[in-house]
Amino acid sequence: MSDKHIETIAVLDFGSQYTQLIARRVRELNIYSKIFKHDISIDVLLKHNIKAIILSGGPSSVYDTNSPKLNLKILDLDLPVLGVCYGLQLLLNNTGGKIEKGNIGEYGNAPINHHGNNILFNNIPEKINVWMSHADKIQELSDVWESLAISDNNIISAISHKEKPIYAVQFHPEVTHTEYGQNILSNFLFDICDLNKNWTADNFIKDTIEDIRKTVGKKQVICGLSGGVDSSVVATLLHKAVGNQSKAIFINHGLLRKNEVEDVLVNLQADLGININLLDQSEIFLNKLSKITDPEEKRKIIGKQFIRSFESEISTYNNVEFLAQGTLYPDVIESGGSKQGPAVTIKSHHNVGGLPKDMKLDLIEPLRNLFKDEVREVGRKLGLSSLVVDRHPFPGPGLAVRIIGEITPNRIKILQEADYIFMKILKETNEYQNIWQAFCVLIPIKTVGVMGDTRTYDNLIALRAVTSTDGMTANWYEFKPEILKKCSNAIVNQVKGVNRVVYDITSKPPGTIEWE
Repeated sequence: MSDKHIETIAVLDFGSQYTQLIARRVRELNIYSKIFKHDISIDVLLKHNIKAIILSGGPSSVYDTNSPKLNLKILDLDLPVLGVCYGLQLLLNNTGGKIEKGNIGEYGNAPINHHGNNILFNNIPEKINVWMSHADKIQELSDVWESLAISDNNIISAISHKEKPIYAVQFHPEVTHTEYGQNILSNFLFDICDLNKNWTADNFIKDTIEDIRKTVGKKQVICGLSGGVDSSVVATLLHKAVGNQSKAIFINHGLLRKNEVEDVLVNLQADLGININLLDQSEIFLNKLSKITDPEEKRKIIGKQFIRSFESEISTYNNVEFLAQGTLYPDVIESGGSKQGPAVTIKSHHNVGGLPKDMKLDLIEPLRNLFKDEVREVGRKLGLSSLVVDRHPFPGPGLAVRIIGEITPNRIKILQEADYIFMKILKETNEYQNIWQAFCVLIPIKTVGVMGDTRTYDNLIALRAVTSTDGMTANWYEFKPEILKKCSNAIVNQVKGVNRVVYDITSKPPGTIEWE
């Protein structure tokens, strides 16, 4: 989406895992936001019609020699500024205040009290619970700042500049655990910045289609279609932008859910109104994954082979210069692929990291800066059916990341059958739509059981179901016991080779949603 003519909030990234959440919360309020490196030059920044600046959090301490620094010219701009966590500490540290390591850190939920009558906390109760994540604290305010709020630990939690429209909070308003966090951001955007609502799914579609047309020109683009909402939205955007210049390729890597190939070809072709080329590469993928147990190695093998499979297919086309895929920002964050600031690699994603140098294609990723719920809204606006839009996320590597240990045809079949039963019961009990993501995991452990008075020594299946809004955090779903009982009984009785079922009650964090 072009931001040359649209009012834009600049989010300067100082390395926080929550940076994209800030941008996303801003967009939820129908204000366009864009993430920039913390050290971007002012001249470059101002080319984007910036109306306000938000400074993200970060893992560093402002007093460390190698910590990210604040470009002080920002303070000379006639623009509102909001500092978040590390952003607060940067603002204060550069204006005569003092930041020190606290005697105690503040992590997780913490109550704060604001002093009232400040525009940032307008119409917000004086005492609220916020999400904290810091070890450093304000030791001393300089004369240009005033305190707006204080925590129960007697630590200053929010400040405002006495002369300029600059505000800062020690907590994270972008995290859903912060009460009235969105209200605080709304107060900043509308009451302090005086902005107009300008970002909608409709605007995103319009601008993205224009961008694709300009990028592709008269060339051909190949879209990697998985059957999920992300790639389906990309394929639809491409078709609307360049019509028959786009080709959708669906690769069967042998690690799909039961009946997935048939469902994709029937539902998506009818939904998208485009022809889908099926490329069956299951034997090639499974051969390359033979005896591989390390999850990172699995992901990298699958990612590389996806590229090579596309390569072999597009050699049959003329004038192809682009490959499109449905990469989302949570994928980028977990892969440490954000170019805005330092990030820890949690796990690599097969669709993150660009294309091999020897592959002469340019990459198109229209959804790279969107979260799943935003993509779903775009899909609805594009007219995709609920079967596609509301489908649970399914990883590109497929069941490879849900088979812990070695991948074999028999283990794939066991997991497919168990997963099919689980999904069927969730839909029959109307639980499917209440859940962000649900799936089965095949664990490389066998347990002793008794079936028909006979000793068994068979496989263990773990059930996983979570609720979430953005995939960055998630809570395990609290099923009624009778539903879990129904799932367990059906899987054990109907899936040959399984004699035990367990349910995963780990949230994210500390776990991830997927097991691998």
